[in-house]
Parts: sequence; structure tokens; C-alpha cells
Amino acid sequence: MVVTALGGALGALSRLPVGRSEKAWDAFRRAPLTFPLAGYVIGALVAAPFLLTGAPVTAITGIGVPIPTAAVLYLAIVYLVTGISHADGLADVADGAAIHGTADDRLRVMADSQTGAAGTLAVSLAVVTLGLGAFSLAGAGPALSFAVALCAEVSAKTGMATLVCFGSSAHEGLGSQLVSSSDWRSFVPVLSAAAPVLLLAPISGGPALLAALLAGPAVAVVLLFWSAQRLGGVSGDVLGATNELGRIVSIHAGVVAWTLF
Repeated sequence: MVVTALGGALGALSRLPVGRSEKAWDAFRRAPLTFPLAGYVIGALVAAPFLLTGAPVTAITGIGVPIPTAAVLYLAIVYLVTGISHADGLADVADGAAIHGTADDRLRVMADSQTGAAGTLAVSLAVVTLGLGAFSLAGAGPALSFAVALCAEVSAKTGMATLVCFGSSAHEGLGSQLVSSSDWRSFVPVLSAAAPVLLLAPISGGPALLAALLAGPAVAVVLLFWSAQRLGGVSGDVLGATNELGRIVSIHAGVVAWTLF
């Protein structure tokens, strides 16, 4: 059951060719603990470029990947692996947040297939901010940068699970299928699935990893209250925005903690 649900999570949260069946989707939406589990898989893939900056790679190949190159590779692989559906959610949320009106007005704007100025600006800032965070992170060394980048995916997905477990749906759609299938009691397994990422602390530094892990759920709490007040609940777009913002804040939180501690 968990394997099927994990396949469904990877199919829903990435472009990996798994979990595309209705059975896998149904198993996934009933098992929010697979959000962070999928984060481990996705995180290991997107964090791999940071390992190329290490001395062992240079010793074996005679070529060391420059820090800017590793950061660009990370950014490219993030969107190759996860696609742009979450970024589209961020754009829609930004467009909805930019207007004055009722919850229905915001939801109507968010449902529009045309991206507005606020959405374009939000996605542009998100990509730039993530790239700058990756550049700073790559300078921390291969072990720490790999661990924090992996943790950022686990953290972002834990943030999404936070909304699923504690939120209410704004309208019928993708978000409602996930939110209606879970409640706060489902969050305990989510925490149990996310916590093991801290086992990487001995090779990467505890403060950086802890800060990165807490960032995603912190972003989710902010968006949980915002969406309840402005939209009447959680939507699929809010889930996507939580993933994108959670990753960015997690990367920067890890870098700041590494710098300070």
C-alpha cells in the first residue's frame, strides 16, 4: 500500500514516469506521509549536482565543477524533475493575492489560464531567489550542500502535507481530493517520515539541516492562515505555491544557519 502510494506521490509531484494510475493516485491521496517520502527521492535527484564540486570528483576526473555551474545544474534539474505545475500554482496564487475583492473573486482570477503581472513577477523572483540560494549553498561544500538541498525537498513536501492535514478545501478540485482524505491525525506519520532526514546531520551540520527542515512547514502555516482568510480554504494552487516557496525558504534557511553556526 505504501509503495503504491509513494508511486502515486512521485507521479503527482514530479515528472518521473511512475504512479500514473488511478489506483496509485487514490492510495497517495489517502497517505499524506508519502509527501515527505517522495521528497527524499526527488531531493536526491535534484541535489546530485552539488556532489560534483567535491575533491573526490576532481581527483578521479581531473575536473572540478565550478560552484556557479553546480548551482545552475541544480536549478535546471529541479524543474526537469518536478515540472512547472507547482510554479504555475505560485503564479496563480500571486495573481489572486494581488487583487481586491471577495474569495470568489480571487479564486476566479486564479482559475484564469492567463498569467497576470503579479504571477509573472512571483515566478521570476522565485527562480532568481532559488538560484541565488543554490549558489550560496554550493559554496558550503559537497556534503552539506547535498544534504540541505535534499532536506529542502523533504521540507517542502512536508509543508504540502501540513496543508493537507490541517486545511479545508476552498473548492472542488485537486486540492479538495487531497484535503478531504486526511485530518490532523495523519500528521504524526508525516513527521515520522520527515524526521529521519536529520540523520544526515553528522556529515552536514545539525543547525543547517534543522533550519532547512522546519522552513517548509513554517511556510505552510503562513499560507494555511492566508488561504483560510482570503480564499476560504486550500486549493491545488496553494499546495503548489507552498512547495515552491517552501523549497526556497528551506535552502536559504540552511545557508543562513550554516553561516551563523
